[in-house]
Amino acid sequence: MIGEKELVKLVKSSDTKIVLIVMDGVGDIPDKSGKTALEQAKTPNMDKLAAEGNLGFTLPIDWGITPGSGPSHLALFGYDPLEHEIGRGVLEALGIGLKLGPNDLAARANFATRDDKGIITDRRAGRISSEVNQKLCEKLSRNLEAIDGVTVKVYPGKEHRFVAVFSGEGLYDNLMDADPEETGKMEKFVEALDEKSARSADIANKFIKEVQQVLKDDHPANTCLLRGLAKAPGITGFGDLFGLRACAIASYPMYKGLSRLVGMEVIEGLNTLEDEVEELKKQYNNYDFFYLHVKKTDSYGEDGNRPSKVKTIEEFDKLVPGITGLKPDVICITSDHSTPTDIKGHSWHPNPILIKGPHMRKDGACAFDESECLKGAYGTMFSKDVMQILMAQAGRLKKFGA
Repeated sequence: MIGEKELVKLVKSSDTKIVLIVMDGVGDIPDKSGKTALEQAKTPNMDKLAAEGNLGFTLPIDWGITPGSGPSHLALFGYDPLEHEIGRGVLEALGIGLKLGPNDLAARANFATRDDKGIITDRRAGRISSEVNQKLCEKLSRNLEAIDGVTVKVYPGKEHRFVAVFSGEGLYDNLMDADPEETGKMEKFVEALDEKSARSADIANKFIKEVQQVLKDDHPANTCLLRGLAKAPGITGFGDLFGLRACAIASYPMYKGLSRLVGMEVIEGLNTLEDEVEELKKQYNNYDFFYLHVKKTDSYGEDGNRPSKVKTIEEFDKLVPGITGLKPDVICITSDHSTPTDIKGHSWHPNPILIKGPHMRKDGACAFDESECLKGAYGTMFSKDVMQILMAQAGRLKKFGA
C-alpha cells in the first residue's frame, strides 16, 4: 500500500460522493444447509448492485488473523491497523461523547454474571437493557469515586456495555484484558505486560473487586469484564488524508468513537436502520463521504442466531433503494470482519465486498454473497486498500509520477 505521506499528495478535489456501508460481521461460513447467511438471505437489491459492480474479499489484518472491530474498521477507513493501534476503551469512550485527556485510561466494560466460585456464566449479563445499565452505573458512581488516588468514573453505554475511565498521573496501557472470552471459564483480571503498567493493572483489578462488592445483589449483572484498556493516540485526520468531508451514521458507541477519532462528523440520536438511512438522505448534500454502520448482523452472529442474522440482512436489503436512489458516484458494501454463527464470534475468514462505481470491469458475478465473491474481479485484498479504490472510482486521485 502507498504510504499516507505519498497518498495525500495524490488527492484532488471533486464533487463526487462516496457511500461506505459496513454490515458488521456479515461474513459467514456454510451451516448444515451448505449456505452462508448471505446465501440464505433474499437480497434482490444488493444482488442488482453486485451485477453492476465488482466483488471480492477483504482481509482486515492478514491471513489467519482474527481482528477486533477497532482495527478492522480503521483498516476500512484507509489506515494501516498495524501502525495505528487504538484501544477499544478509547473508541467506546469517544463513542459516548467523552473527551479524554493525557492522564486518562479508558476501558470498554461489560456487565457480566459471575457465580460464587468466580466462573463467568454470562459475559453480557443476559444483555440487560440500557435502562438497567444506567441504574447500575449510577449505583457504582455513588459508591466508587477513587482508587489509590486515581479518580474513577463510569458511564453507561448500550445494553450490557459501559465505559470506565481512570484518571491520574503515571497510568500506562500495556495491559491484557480482564475477560476469559468464553462463558464457563474462570474470571480473569488485568495483567501488566511491562513494569510501568503494573500500577494501572492493580488499580483496574481493585476496581473489578469493588464492582463485585457493590453489585453482589444485582444478579445477573454482578461483575464486570474490562477490555481494551488504553490511552488516546494521535492520528492523521480522515479529512486531511483524503480531502473528504465525512459523516458517520451509526448507532453504537464504539463505531461513533472510531469515527470521531479520525475526525468524521458523527450524527447522534439514531437507533434503527430506518433512522440511519433517513439520516443519510437528510445529510446527503452536506458531505462527500458517508459511513453507514449495520450492527445487528454481528450481534446475531455472536449469539449463534442464524435466522435473525438472515432476517437483518433482508431487512437492510429492503432499505438499499433509499440509498441507491440518491445516486452516489461510488457505493461500497462490505464487512469489517466475519462473525460466523457457528463460531459465535469474530473469525479470520475474508469478508465479502461489493463496489459499484462509474468505471467498472464486469466480473460476471450476479449476487452479493460469498460464493459469488469468489468470482469477483478484486480477488482478495487488504481492507486498508479499499479507500484507495473508492477514491479512484470517485475521480479523487491524481496520477502517480510522470
